[in-house]
Amino acid sequence: MGEPTQRTIKANGISLNVAEQGKGPMVLLCHGFPEGWYSWRHQLEALAAAGYHAVAPDMRGYGKSDRPEAIDQYTLLHMVGDLVGVLDALEVKDAVIVGHDWGATIAWHTARLRPDRFRAAAILSVPYRPRSPVPPTRVMPQTADAQFYQLYFQEPGVAEAEFERDPRATLGAMLFGGSGEGAAAIRANAERAGRTVGVGMVSRKDGMLPKVQVPLPSWLSATDLDYYSAEFARSGFRGPLNYYRNIDRNWELMGAFEGVKVVVPSLFIAGDHDMVIAFPGAAEHLANMKQFVPQLREIKILPGCGHWTQQERPAEVNAAIVEFLRSLPG
Repeated sequence: MGEPTQRTIKANGISLNVAEQGKGPMVLLCHGFPEGWYSWRHQLEALAAAGYHAVAPDMRGYGKSDRPEAIDQYTLLHMVGDLVGVLDALEVKDAVIVGHDWGATIAWHTARLRPDRFRAAAILSVPYRPRSPVPPTRVMPQTADAQFYQLYFQEPGVAEAEFERDPRATLGAMLFGGSGEGAAAIRANAERAGRTVGVGMVSRKDGMLPKVQVPLPSWLSATDLDYYSAEFARSGFRGPLNYYRNIDRNWELMGAFEGVKVVVPSLFIAGDHDMVIAFPGAAEHLANMKQFVPQLREIKILPGCGHWTQQERPAEVNAAIVEFLRSLPG
């Protein structure tokens, strides 16, 4: 099928770099943190081979796409606007949206708010969550010694300083730590030390990254890590971290859409070693998700898989997405 091609398009007032492959009905792939279009490299080829036009942008703030400076330019409504803008720039009436991690949250809300443009959704890792009663950061866990990683990301410049010191080491640690292999190693080390694992907690003293070198997970090559490292060495981490700095602002903005459900046909895929699935209350979210996503077709849990779903288990994810696409009307 050849390699994906890349081009720059204008969408929602900014420039976005998009990778694309294949011809046919459009499937729009939205990545999460800390990734880029490249995290869909296995899906671009598979979707093209199955007869689809697969399009994976570097999301706002990432890679070769524009990186607005102001924090308030990274809300969910900006992201939904960007994705509608991608369809407009490519002159496509509608598409199926696929999302992972932050891209999952964005894809849920894009399908929720614009079902006229996004006719179905296949979501990885992050289940749909209805709006909470209070701003999310108010209830994130913290102690005298540690805080939830999303709280650590709130102060501009702090996480950037840690992550940009050595982008290759940062990305290697994050991609290993969130993987099925990394999760298993973390649990084993905790058991040997007789302590429990605090999911997503960051030491106030030592920061987020481990002080020792970690191995490459089996699904990630040195070439893959080189690509990610070069992208983040050029673009930095501020844009990606600004997504987290709008969590409470998103909560405020989404009050206007209280009660609106995701009404398009949907698929959810996650790994049973995913840290998101390990968060308190995640099992209840999964069990109740159909209340908010009434056309949820299936919840597919991949044993031994961690957070980087489509990279860790490309064959299974590709097969599930293609089967879902072929089941859709029209």
